[in-house]
Amino acid sequence: MRTLVLWDIDLTLVDYSGVGRRWYADALAEVAGVPIAHLPSFPGRTERSLAREFLAAHGFEHSDERVEQFFAALTALAEQDRAALPTLGRALAGAREILAELSTREHVVQSLVTGNLPVLASYKLEAFDLHHHIDFEIGGYGSLSEHRHDLVAAAITQAQTKHGTGFDSVVVIGDTPHDVAAGLHHGTTTVGVATGRHTMAELTESGAHVTLPDLSDTPAVVKTLLT
Repeated sequence: MRTLVLWDIDLTLVDYSGVGRRWYADALAEVAGVPIAHLPSFPGRTERSLAREFLAAHGFEHSDERVEQFFAALTALAEQDRAALPTLGRALAGAREILAELSTREHVVQSLVTGNLPVLASYKLEAFDLHHHIDFEIGGYGSLSEHRHDLVAAAITQAQTKHGTGFDSVVVIGDTPHDVAAGLHHGTTTVGVATGRHTMAELTESGAHVTLPDLSDTPAVVKTLLT
């Protein structure tokens, strides 16, 4: 049974709380030359959605060109912080173990559906040696669309194209109702992990097929994702 597992990153696999705020403030200063006066709600959002809201809230146009300038500034900041990222965040309990365990399963492909830009996604996982078992080429990233369900569609399509076949099961894992809604939109199995700002009850109420307190129980997580 071929299974495509699509992971969220922030507060699902890693926690970089506070870093996003600093990067956004510094990117705004670089692109627009003004101090931060508004911070959008990050959890579950895509970088394109956040950038548009952020620029508009500070009185600037949010055309595709301006958004791309903002993305370039964020990428440069991530590059500057790349070596320090292991000290700026942490890998969440069980993340390394579940990624490694699933990599031993011949018919499992692991990739991402994340609001992050591709480079930021790579750096955030590399910092804690979590990148080895992820296929970054077929991920759905936040630069693509303001709507998270578009990211799920992109990841599924790219995975099918690369592997030359459909998947018997697609599983979307994340810590917010946005993650759950995006997976449900495409009929995937959705798994909520209460390692972010939402409780298990809230994730269940949002429609998650299964909710977990965290990823620390590797056998239980494997059973959840591959059943």
